[in-house]
Amino acid sequence: MQYGAGSADYHTEVAVDGSGIDGFGSAQPGRGRQALSEESASYVRALIMSGELREGEFVRLDRIAADLGISVTPAREGLLLLRGEGFVVSEPRRGFVVAPLSPEDVADLFFVQATIAGELAARAADKLSDADLAEIDRLQDQLTRAARNGDGDVVARCNHQLHRMINQVAAAPKLNWFLGLSVRYVPTRFFTSIAGWEEASAHDHAALIQALHGRDADGARVAMEEHIRHAGELLVAHLVRTRSAMSDSTGTATARDAVAGQEAATPADS
Repeated sequence: MQYGAGSADYHTEVAVDGSGIDGFGSAQPGRGRQALSEESASYVRALIMSGELREGEFVRLDRIAADLGISVTPAREGLLLLRGEGFVVSEPRRGFVVAPLSPEDVADLFFVQATIAGELAARAADKLSDADLAEIDRLQDQLTRAARNGDGDVVARCNHQLHRMINQVAAAPKLNWFLGLSVRYVPTRFFTSIAGWEEASAHDHAALIQALHGRDADGARVAMEEHIRHAGELLVAHLVRTRSAMSDSTGTATARDAVAGQEAATPADS
């Protein structure tokens, strides 16, 4: 069974401006080993952040390599990168194990992202042209219709384009670079399956766009920070539900196996 088998596409945000969405599938010719290692790290990081790989679970190198269409060498190098980030630990002669990841850890990642993105929104407030604002309005209208129709792919695309425009207009390359570092930890491929995310994207943008139209830097900062923190809260709730469901499933299977073992050990009536 593949990791991430529930989703055919794998996406992670990796652009320097913190908003680019790149698709990962099989390995492409001409990519260097460093790129493949980073791809492996991004893939496993997203599986951990989404709850598909849980604390204490061993990460299968051969499975990662097969999922991404790469060799085990860059797959292992990707896990070494994650070890440096604290997402996995290595056990001698056993391999890599998923390290603990608490809801507070996830909230902290979104706190950093919200703080930087809020500052970018504030700086963009007085730099956006009338044409930029018209394009943001168009994207938001399209996003709202897509959310109403349950079209998560369109919601994700419009959300990406809207945030990208704001980040670029802010003209703060160093902040965008740091935002890119924080965004890389967010498993964007799972957001469309998280309860409430599509509606939140449509609803939360309203205050942000109003502030941008009013050239209100402080209002734009607050609206952006609240929007991203809200997304973090939704992901934390999703992780808690996922882990609870997995624990219940594991407990049920263990109990069923125990009962089966007892029945097998009990002599049949003569």
